[in-house]
Amino acid sequence: MAEFQAVMKLAELPLASMRAVTLGGRELVICHTREGVFALDNICTHAHARLCEGRLRATRLVCPLHGASFDIRDGRVLGPPAEVPLPSHALRIVDGTIEVALAAAAPGGSAGLPEAPPSQPPAERP
Repeated sequence: MAEFQAVMKLAELPLASMRAVTLGGRELVICHTREGVFALDNICTHAHARLCEGRLRATRLVCPLHGASFDIRDGRVLGPPAEVPLPSHALRIVDGTIEVALAAAAPGGSAGLPEAPPSQPPAERP
């Protein structure tokens, strides 16, 4: 399993917002909702648009280019034209810092990746 790495402070990511980060050469989008904090690849599997430029509606992430939508909890496709799930990454919060462990990348990039294990809602460590 990949090692967790710090990406930002939770205080830097208000509720109902998202932010792009780069980790291990991959661009991710970190989403903070009432359901928790989740990490996914930031590039739409349909047309390679940056998802951080789209809309976050509860647990639905909508691509700005053609309107494909994904569930931020596990990356599954919720609406066309995308057909391939969005890779999601394990996430935890330690002492107010968001840490992410990258899922394995498929050869040729993330667009062909099978469904990744779902991110978990944050669990604060004492």
